[in-house]
Amino acid sequence: RGSPEPTEIGGLQTGGPGQPNSYDEQLVKMFTEVLSTISNIVPITIDLKTTYPTSNSRDQEFVQNMALFLSNFFGMHLSLIENLPNRDYLAHGHFYLIRISQIEDREIFKICLDYWLKLVNELYDEMQQLPMTELNPLMGMSGGLSNAGAPNPALLANYPLRKHKYGEVLSNLRQVMIEKMVRPEEVLVVENDEGEIVREFVKESDTVQLYKTIRECLVYLTHLDVTDTENIMTEKLARQVDGTEWSWHNCNVLCWAIGSISLAMNEETEKRFLVTVIKDLLGLTEMKRGKDNKAVVASNIMYIVGQYPRFLKAHWKFLKTVVNKLFEFMHESHEGVQDMACDTFIKIARQCRRHFVALQPSENEPFIEEIVRNMHKITCDLTPQQIHTFYEACGYMVAAQGNKHQQERLLSDLMAIPNAAWDEVIKTARANPTFLQDSETIKIIGNIMKTNVSACSSIGPYFYPQIGRIFHDMLQMYQATSQLISEAVQNQGEIATKMPNVRGLRTIKKEILKLIETYVEKAEDLNAVRQQMVPPLLESILTDYNRNVAGARDAEVLKAISAIITKLSSLMEDQVPNIMENVFECTLEMINKDFSEFPEHRVEFFNLLRAINLHCFPALLKLDNRQFKFVIDSCSWAFKHDNRDVEAAGLNMCLELINNIAETDVQTSNAFFQQFFITILQDVFFVLTDTDHKAGFKTQSMILMRMFYFVHPADGTSPKIQGPIYPPDQAPGGTPNKEFLANFVAQLLKGAFPNLQPAQIESFVEGLFTLNTTYDKFRLNLRDFLVSLKEFAGDNAELFLIEKEQQEKDAKAADFERRGKVGGLLKPSELEDDEL
Repeated sequence: RGSPEPTEIGGLQTGGPGQPNSYDEQLVKMFTEVLSTISNIVPITIDLKTTYPTSNSRDQEFVQNMALFLSNFFGMHLSLIENLPNRDYLAHGHFYLIRISQIEDREIFKICLDYWLKLVNELYDEMQQLPMTELNPLMGMSGGLSNAGAPNPALLANYPLRKHKYGEVLSNLRQVMIEKMVRPEEVLVVENDEGEIVREFVKESDTVQLYKTIRECLVYLTHLDVTDTENIMTEKLARQVDGTEWSWHNCNVLCWAIGSISLAMNEETEKRFLVTVIKDLLGLTEMKRGKDNKAVVASNIMYIVGQYPRFLKAHWKFLKTVVNKLFEFMHESHEGVQDMACDTFIKIARQCRRHFVALQPSENEPFIEEIVRNMHKITCDLTPQQIHTFYEACGYMVAAQGNKHQQERLLSDLMAIPNAAWDEVIKTARANPTFLQDSETIKIIGNIMKTNVSACSSIGPYFYPQIGRIFHDMLQMYQATSQLISEAVQNQGEIATKMPNVRGLRTIKKEILKLIETYVEKAEDLNAVRQQMVPPLLESILTDYNRNVAGARDAEVLKAISAIITKLSSLMEDQVPNIMENVFECTLEMINKDFSEFPEHRVEFFNLLRAINLHCFPALLKLDNRQFKFVIDSCSWAFKHDNRDVEAAGLNMCLELINNIAETDVQTSNAFFQQFFITILQDVFFVLTDTDHKAGFKTQSMILMRMFYFVHPADGTSPKIQGPIYPPDQAPGGTPNKEFLANFVAQLLKGAFPNLQPAQIESFVEGLFTLNTTYDKFRLNLRDFLVSLKEFAGDNAELFLIEKEQQEKDAKAADFERRGKVGGLLKPSELEDDEL
């Protein structure tokens, strides 16, 4: 049977621009002959989907080669076949590809899919070139067809478009793409290999990528003929409803396909189409018996409604029906269904938030009122985690209520259940403190705090009345739980921190800190936060942190303080000494023995130092010499870590610190650089030339560039550092900094890499001075030097990271722009709310 050579020849690029293509005839001859031979071996009517799995390996290989030959040849020389007087070759070649695409084999399908996407993309682009004159009222809007919904196919029929040659092929292709659709990321209910319907936990990156490509193909196919797409989908759905094609798989792929073309239709078509789809699917849930069947239909309804916010916003009745259906699904005992119902609810709540707080026509009250009133009934079968999602979803609606008085009432109604439980806990705990040691109580308090965190994350600054209501009791709770933790540690030693009850108590502390951090990050009235919240908060958490044994200190304390300093900035300057005194040395003690213990404290500790340096720098300068030196040492200590987060925090802080110091008065700046310049330089060179620290190259090179710039700027301006950068015993008085620095670095490198030539070192050091105003050149000089070291032989990809990141960023931006021009290629979730 045929050998694969035509596959390779068919994909060859022939004839450059402006050259007469002398191979056209041979190529056409080859194609027509190969196709005739194929049709003798594989009749065009054969159902390859059925015969392929049972064929022998030679026959299967032949089909694979057919796929490669056809997709390669059409990919390169489609116009040759398109322009042949005999249309059969074009049609037959493409029908073979349709047959091959139907085979259940992902790799073969991908070969065909790449070609199909290229074809529909080209046909769509040609359609976009149509002249938009008054004769052509295709869209009744300026700017061509792009970005609007698909045009009416009847209007396109009068134009000599290539797509007309492919009518039947494309109609078949629509069927194939729907049948081949794979699961989108949002769908959490899947059929596993054993044929059971289960909750899905693993995302397969291959499936995610395949979904994107099929989806793109379907969007183009919808634009090329929206009527055909709509008809195929509606008819397939009717066959789900009447049972002739019902199966979990068929129902899934059809609904995934329907969800994937959101925004490809114009609004009118979309409305007509979706009304049918949603009614049919709602009918199906009523009709189907059995938990698994219900779960499949439910997940599909949820996926589709989550994809069409534009439709829901414009059709209140449907929005309300759909949300009530989600509330029904929240009682469905199938784990994936409840999860998905909560995910879909929060998605719709965010996208349509204003519609829930507005009074809709023919309603007595805004829908949010009803939801909040029935809160307990709706969520009674959900897990605590799902309930938190529910509160966050309602939070978006509360935040959308523009009337302050109404909003505060809504907030207090929304939080009524957790607040009642909280009041009860506080009352009982005051009467009987041992109540807080009960494991059930501990769980309840942890949950109440988590509910507050969830609601606060979406309500934002408007959460103020609620946090005000519980703030002081919450800080007392913090101190009480902390006391219990300390007692447990005293009685049982550090092992106590691993006990379930103590871990539960720590969860309460962590969630209290998280709530404060969440609120502060979103707060608008910063003076109020600084005056009313910060003093009692710091009083509760700082001495407590300091007093605790190392194992009972929470990294979240450091994280919360960083968040407050970042948000309140210079308002926190006067608090820095108090903060440093309580957390600095005791945390340093925990992490300066090695590079690995207390990893979370490590990251948060350096982030806190970085926040203080960035936002309260004057306070750093007021530290006594001992503490200040500790800060500088911590910086270098951080960037020698293997932990990427710690390393990055250390490098960035070092860079920000020397930049800040260089802007202070001459006296401060000179004193700092005389004491620390050489130490910092040595430490940066140490990590720069250590192959384990390539990941920090971007910031390492930035620090070095600034340091050399401060000593001898390449642009001829006067140096930032006026005094000597060396201690008196390291060089004769009056030695220029540039001379000292050049010698010092040369000696440093000679000592570390004895095999380097003096000339090589000299030209490298020269570059450090002459290139220190242009980062890219400075970085390349460093990189070339590192790559030349034999210690760096091997994989240096990380040194080229900046270029790679830039390429990826450009490619992403270009792709986003390209997709933005075709209605439906950007998913609703990728668009800003107002664009829908």
